[in-house]
Amino acid sequence: MRGPAGERPVPVNAPTPEDLVQFVYDEARLIDEKRLDEWYELFAPDALYWMPLTRGQPEGEGHTSLFHEDKLLLKVRIERLKRPQSYSQNQPSFCQHVLQRPQVLSLDIEANEFILRTPFLYAESRLDDQFVLAGVARHHLTRIGEHLRIKLKKIELLNCDAALPSIQLFP
Repeated sequence: MRGPAGERPVPVNAPTPEDLVQFVYDEARLIDEKRLDEWYELFAPDALYWMPLTRGQPEGEGHTSLFHEDKLLLKVRIERLKRPQSYSQNQPSFCQHVLQRPQVLSLDIEANEFILRTPFLYAESRLDDQFVLAGVARHHLTRIGEHLRIKLKKIELLNCDAALPSIQLFP
């Protein structure tokens, strides 16, 4: 299919705004249900999961972050969580995401880049301990083949500069 005269063809199965929103909801559900291997597959090979330590922090390895993990480090963390010998999970952690409706900030079909902003509350519990985090998730998505994939997931916590508890799962 061709767009208006002089434009490149538009991919037939380009994601709609609703497809992108549903992807964010589905991604949070996989974490909440501890389907972490399936969640891991949502990431592009060069993906980054990033939680800055300060507001307005520039991206990059030269800055201290709460999380700054490529796909390999995500896999290591997931495998640690699955191991029965993992001391921090001797009694397992559980989590629940409560999301506002994701807002599509950018829908660039030609560049294959899609950005969403999602305010959230995240609760994590283990035995008698529970804590709640609030923030905004920014998903930078791309399409690889017929599937949407995460290139960057940036978690901006409301209280990123506070003394935080040990976060075991994935806000």
